[in-house]
Amino acid sequence: MSTDVQVLRPRVRDVVAVGRPAFWVVSIVPYYTGILLATHRLLPPVEEWPRLVIGAVVMGPLVWLAVPAVNDAYDLPSDRLNPRKAKSPLLDGRITLRAATRLAFAAAVAAVGLSLLVGVVFALGVLLAVLLGYAYSVPPVRLKTRAGFDVAVNALALGAFGPLAGWAAINPDLSDFPWLMGLQGTLAAIGLYLPTTLADLEADRAAGYHTIAVRFGARTTYLIGYGAWIAAAALSVILAATGTIIPRSMLLLEVVMVPVLIAAYRKLIGPHQSFRGIVVLASLFLIPCGTFALTYTGVL
Repeated sequence: MSTDVQVLRPRVRDVVAVGRPAFWVVSIVPYYTGILLATHRLLPPVEEWPRLVIGAVVMGPLVWLAVPAVNDAYDLPSDRLNPRKAKSPLLDGRITLRAATRLAFAAAVAAVGLSLLVGVVFALGVLLAVLLGYAYSVPPVRLKTRAGFDVAVNALALGAFGPLAGWAAINPDLSDFPWLMGLQGTLAAIGLYLPTTLADLEADRAAGYHTIAVRFGARTTYLIGYGAWIAAAALSVILAATGTIIPRSMLLLEVVMVPVLIAAYRKLIGPHQSFRGIVVLASLFLIPCGTFALTYTGVL
């Protein structure tokens, strides 16, 4: 094996690590949900696949490299105090600060450029997502350190923008988009995102970052997340009971799963939070989501 190949491998691995590959699914699943909502099909028409695959590459690897890379660059003070970030490529020098900002810019340009192959409306949404990502991390705006805005940016990006992107990839007319599903997704995203601020609370407090957890404290932040989770669950029951978006045939499952999900949140999530509980809770949430996909498309 040549020396060049030996040097290249760790660099590629480190670049991928900055892009958080484990989290690509967090964007791609809502993106697929939007496609499903627009087509009423588990698998979209074959002729749409090339554009939709490009959209998935944009929503997954490229956006996740563009946004977290610039976030890592401006979060070094707290990351140095955060055991969870101990293996970050920026902290041990595998990727320099300058390289991280260049990666973020290159990925952002590639994301917006490729998204034009999917559609103009989709591309405008990607551009907005990238700009919000920069506003979240880069001074003087730095929404991450403005309590409330930190939650809004992440919750809307995951709960509403993802499905909207999938819908726009199929149908650029957003007037028929089921906005109540966007609301339900945003409430669920708030419930899942706020525990991540609890996991980083001590490091953010030490670095002087006024996140929502630092501003309101662990207990209040937990209760806001729990309330949003309950609201999302209750809304899903109402939608199923009225046959609005969620098929009425799902009502029994919703009635059974909602107490389970609410009890699981109370059991798995707490003021002193680790990411393991969030992962388990998100996995449980996939049960009604998967059933919705099957019933909405007529498989069940």
